[in-house]
Amino acid sequence: MADPVRCEISPAGDTATITLDDPAHRNALSYAMALALVAAVDRAVAAEVGAIVVTATPPVFCAGGSVDDLLEPKAPLEEMYAGFLALADAPVPTIAAVNGAAVGAGTNVALACDVILCSPAARFEARWLDVGIHPGGGNLWRLRERVGRQAAAALVLFGESVDGEDAARLGLAWRCVPEAELLDLALALARRAAARPHDLVEATKRTLDASAAVTTSADAVALELGPQRASMESDAFRSRLAELRAKLGRDRTG
Repeated sequence: MADPVRCEISPAGDTATITLDDPAHRNALSYAMALALVAAVDRAVAAEVGAIVVTATPPVFCAGGSVDDLLEPKAPLEEMYAGFLALADAPVPTIAAVNGAAVGAGTNVALACDVILCSPAARFEARWLDVGIHPGGGNLWRLRERVGRQAAAALVLFGESVDGEDAARLGLAWRCVPEAELLDLALALARRAAARPHDLVEATKRTLDASAAVTTSADAVALELGPQRASMESDAFRSRLAELRAKLGRDRTG
C-alpha cells in the first residue's frame, strides 16, 4: 500500500507541504493515515522548515474517521488522534489549504492548523452525531475557539454545514480563494512566516497559544514581557534594527 501522506520539503528548505494522499478512501483518518501524518510532521520539523502547509489530493480534503477502523479499532482513540495533534503541537506556523469536504474528524485536521484557507469547493460538515458518535480530539473546543458557541452549536448539534465562502464569513477560515489560487496563497503565507527569525516566530506562537488562558490586561502584559525582552537581546533584532537605521539614514539623505 502506498503511503497515505506525502511530505515535500521546498527546494529552498524553508517550507513543507504535507498532502493527505489516499483519495480512494476519501483521505479518511485511518490508523495508517494518523501514523503517516505524525511521520510527515516529524520530518518537516526535523528539516527545520519555517512553516508547514497541509492540503489533500482532491476531491475530498478528509472524510473523517475510517469506517473500517471505527468498526474494528486498530488502536485506542488517543492514538487515532496522533496525526492531527502532531499538527496542533508543531512548533512552527501551520496552514491548512482545504480544497474539498472536511467531514467529522476530518475537520480536526484543518482546525489543528494555525490558519485555514479554503476554496469555494470546501465544505465543513460536523456529522459526528449523524453516525452516533460524540465529537472527539478537542473538536468542540477548537471549533468554538474559531467561530463561537452559537456557530459551533449550529454545526454540531443542528447539523448545519458551510461551504468555503461561508466558512470565511464565519471566521472558520481566514480566506476563501479560487481553487487555482489556493495552494499558491498558502505557500506564499508559509514563505512569509519562514522568512522571519525562526526562534522569534516559534516563541510568538507559544505565547499566542498561552494567551488563551489569560483573563486580565496585567496578565497579558506579564505573559509577553519575558519573550519580548529575550527577543530584544537577540542578534537577529540587533541586525534588523541596524538595517532599518541604515535605510532611514539613506532615505533622509537621498
